[in-house]
Amino acid sequence: MSRRRPSVPIKLQRALGRALWPVLFLAATLMAGCSTAQIDHIPHNIGGLPEGAPARPTVQPAYPAVHDMPPARAQPLLDEEQQKRLEKDLIRVRNRNTGQSKNP
Repeated sequence: MSRRRPSVPIKLQRALGRALWPVLFLAATLMAGCSTAQIDHIPHNIGGLPEGAPARPTVQPAYPAVHDMPPARAQPLLDEEQQKRLEKDLIRVRNRNTGQSKNP
């Protein structure tokens, strides 16, 4: 009496079956990690929100208007003379703070 050897498709099915379960488990775990809907209900001691965390707002705020231009300046920009005087003052303060001043 001869023993029947399993055919290749049965071996392939078993190999895929063994390899498929860990892949499905990993995919389900990763997909569950993407969900934030239930994070409010997870206890703090196993990784949920910290105690005293503010509640989520019921109404989501509107997106900021990124294309709106800011209003015109109330004060004009510095002219050439004011800018040079400010640069000299900044250089003087820098030199004093780093010890490079000529007059102690």
